[in-house]
Amino acid sequence: METMEFLGRYHLRQSDRYFKLGRDSVLLSRFATVKPRWQVCDLGCGIGSLLLLLSQREEELVRVGVELDPGAAALARENLDRNGLSGEILTGDLRDRSLLAGDRFHLVLSNPPYFRPGSGTSGGPARMGEFCSVQELCQAAGRLTRTGGRFALVYRPERLAELFAALQGARLEPKRMQLLSYAPDKPPYAALTEAVKDGGPGLEILPTHYQTEGP
Repeated sequence: METMEFLGRYHLRQSDRYFKLGRDSVLLSRFATVKPRWQVCDLGCGIGSLLLLLSQREEELVRVGVELDPGAAALARENLDRNGLSGEILTGDLRDRSLLAGDRFHLVLSNPPYFRPGSGTSGGPARMGEFCSVQELCQAAGRLTRTGGRFALVYRPERLAELFAALQGARLEPKRMQLLSYAPDKPPYAALTEAVKDGGPGLEILPTHYQTEGP
């Protein structure tokens, strides 16, 4: 079944066959640094949700998405087109170096599968990091990001040590982080992180965002 989600001045067509817009993507789109005319790439873009959400902040962007599932990629192209937004959605594996030239983007972002395979957590196929490891994701982001460019993603708090090691191994220095929690008396369920390619050391920890504060 297909449904329509209203994102301000844009409309997002969704399907039960593909991962739908979630709170993580909304918060990531607000957290990431973006400026007019930046070149932006969403790794694992799905149906194009993040590209539309970022366009709510800055309409003058060069938009690129990479998606492995041909059906989801086709819907992402449709979502850009129906909203009058230019962009390129590439169908392929983000680990494929021949898919896209590197050292190009001001901002790379991703809402990746973040549960560890075999962890026993029921995240579903769209939430299990079974087909692409965090090391492979960060290597792809590091290759695509220009020096001084940024990589923003959402990840699990219990895997932050693994994430930071993967980021630094890809020349991406963590610079900003914000934990997400359902309530002040609950532990965080996710962490928004932004890294800078070849950036200097120094991590800014923003106040925790609680669901009680609204989206």
